[in-house]
Amino acid sequence: MTGNWKIGIRAATVAAMGLVLIAMVVVTVARYRRPISLRGAVVREDSDTMMQSPIADVVVTAENGIAQEDAKTNFSGFFKMTLRPEVRRGRRLMLKFEHPDYRTVEMQETVGDQLYLVHMVPLHPETAPDPTRPGIVVTNVLVRYSTETTTEANIGTGAKTFQIVNKGNVPCKDHPPCSPDGRWQAAIASASLDAGQGNDFHDARVSCIAGACPFTKIEHDGFSRGGREISVSVLNWSDTTTFLLEAEAFQHQVSNVVRQAYPVILGRGLDFTLPPAAEGPTLEAQLDATMIVFPLGPSPILSWADCNVRVENDHSKSYRCVLKPGYRFR
Repeated sequence: MTGNWKIGIRAATVAAMGLVLIAMVVVTVARYRRPISLRGAVVREDSDTMMQSPIADVVVTAENGIAQEDAKTNFSGFFKMTLRPEVRRGRRLMLKFEHPDYRTVEMQETVGDQLYLVHMVPLHPETAPDPTRPGIVVTNVLVRYSTETTTEANIGTGAKTFQIVNKGNVPCKDHPPCSPDGRWQAAIASASLDAGQGNDFHDARVSCIAGACPFTKIEHDGFSRGGREISVSVLNWSDTTTFLLEAEAFQHQVSNVVRQAYPVILGRGLDFTLPPAAEGPTLEAQLDATMIVFPLGPSPILSWADCNVRVENDHSKSYRCVLKPGYRFR
C-alpha cells in the first residue's frame, strides 16, 4: 500500500507540473502573438521647451504596410499605431510623420515598448519682421464667455407658533402616545412652513417658548435640512407647551455673468481653456487697428490662426491656435 501510495503521489505531481508547463507555454504564445502597439507623441521642434507645443493631425505611416492602419495624432500630439500580429519586437522599421505645416520626418526605429517622441520643424518658422512687409499684427487678444449663476436673496423670516395641549401626571396605561419611559399620557402636535415657489428655507430652528419645556421631545425633524417646505412634530408629556418654528427664506435668482480670460501666447501659439458651463464664447483680437470679434463654435475658424479644440472628461474645453503665415503677435 505504501509503495502504491508513493507512486500515486509522484504521478499526480508530474501531471500537475505538466499542466503548469502547458499553461505557461499557452500564455507565452498568446503574449507573443498579441499585436504590438507603438505609442508616442509629436511636438514642435524648438530649443525652448516651453515652445515645444503638441502637433495635432500628424499622419503616421509605417513602411511595407506592417501596421494595421495609419495613425494620426490627437490634440495632445499623441499617436498609437497597432502593428500586424506577425511583427515581432526588435524588428527595424521606418516611420514617416507628415503634416502640411511641418517638414516631413522619416526615422528608423526598433519595435519595442519604448515611447516614441518626434520633433517636427515648422515650414513657416517665426522670423524677425520684415520692415518692408511687416505682416498683420495681432494684439489685445481676449476671450469672453458667459456663465449662468444662481444667487440667493434673503426675503425674510418665516415663523409659526403652535401648542401641544396636554395634562401632566396622567398615567398612560398603554394608551399611546406616552412619555419616553411609558409612564405618562402624552400628546403630539405639528407645524409646517412653505416658502413658496422658487424659494427655500435655510437655518431653520425650533424652540420651546412657554410651558413645561423640559418634558418635551422633537418627535419628527423635517426642518433641519431646509428646503421649500419644512415641518416639525413635538411630543409633550406634561402640561400644555408652546413652540416656535422659524427659518430664513431665500429666493433663487438666475442670471448670466459675462467673464473674460487672457490666453497664454508663446511664440506663434495661443492656448486657453473654458470651463464646462461656458456659453457663447468669443475670441476678440485687434488686427492692426481693427478690433474684431470671432465666435468660437464647435470647430473654431479664424482668419488669422488655425485652431484645434479638445473636450476634456469634465466637459471643459482646451483650445490651441497657431498663427497663419502673414500674421504675428506683438
